[in-house]
Amino acid sequence: MTAVIRHDYSRAEVLALLDLPFADLMHRAGEIHCANFDPNQVQVSTLLSIKTGGCPEDCAYCPQAARYDTGLKAQKLMEVDDVLAKAAQAKAAGATRFCMGAAWRSPKDRDLEKVAAMVQGVRAMGMEACATLGMLNADQAKRLKEAGLDYYNHNLDTGPDEYADIIKTREYQDRLDTLENVREAGLKTCCGGIVGMGESREQRAALLQTLANLPEHPGSVPINRLVQVAGTPLHGTALLDGFEFVRTVAVARILMPHSMVRLSAGRAEMSEELQAMCFLAGANSIFYGEKLLTTGNPDVEADQALFAKLGITGMPVTEQSTTVHADVLCQDRSCAA
Repeated sequence: MTAVIRHDYSRAEVLALLDLPFADLMHRAGEIHCANFDPNQVQVSTLLSIKTGGCPEDCAYCPQAARYDTGLKAQKLMEVDDVLAKAAQAKAAGATRFCMGAAWRSPKDRDLEKVAAMVQGVRAMGMEACATLGMLNADQAKRLKEAGLDYYNHNLDTGPDEYADIIKTREYQDRLDTLENVREAGLKTCCGGIVGMGESREQRAALLQTLANLPEHPGSVPINRLVQVAGTPLHGTALLDGFEFVRTVAVARILMPHSMVRLSAGRAEMSEELQAMCFLAGANSIFYGEKLLTTGNPDVEADQALFAKLGITGMPVTEQSTTVHADVLCQDRSCAA
């Protein structure tokens, strides 16, 4: 099936996809996946929290927000050598992309120089480098590009209709502005959202519509399933149905056929069977390792065992760079990612 790249989807079109009979939706997503990627390869990333906790934002899902009592102890920015030691471990375990996350509203210039040194060290190891540091201005985005950063993660988190119910300390437009600064600097974007925050199917459609209608499709689209943390406002939210999560993955694959669709937060609570359905629906990227910033993740051995059962292998860096088409510049910070 030839992929049609569009940036003008209506809400009704996206909702119609989410409403398809499950078998029809999976078939359509699978055809698009197979036409654009090797369905038996998955891109593997590792995420490290390089500065944990103490964030002034009020994201209702986030254990790193200073205003919530989650038992998380705030930590300072890690030293460069310590981060690079973690990167080396990740590479030895099979990761090809190393992502560094900091719990900031936006980085200070003095901290950015330290992050730039981390990026240079990761690139020297032959891995792709990704960072998620909060909002960036144009100059900061350019500085990270000069350091060799490949991807910048800045999630939309949710659709525009629900956003004010989840976050009040920044506007939706602030997120879009950071993405624009990242694209203008020539960085690839990694941008997705979180589902299972009490939103309706129509609100999930709004998130997917906004992602697909960005000026360039994100190179990576993290689909996070809410990890509920005691002390955060969203703790106790009804768990999103697994089939609804798979539908979200499948529609992301259809709307953004050349993007990496990543299973991110929430995998620790997913069965092997649910993860396998997500791969069939077009997911072809995961975070690898025991922790995603501050929440649990399946360990490396469990992921390797699952890959063996499914006949999946890791995607080499050279393959990633050739399968992500020119239309796609790989986008946000999500404390749950």
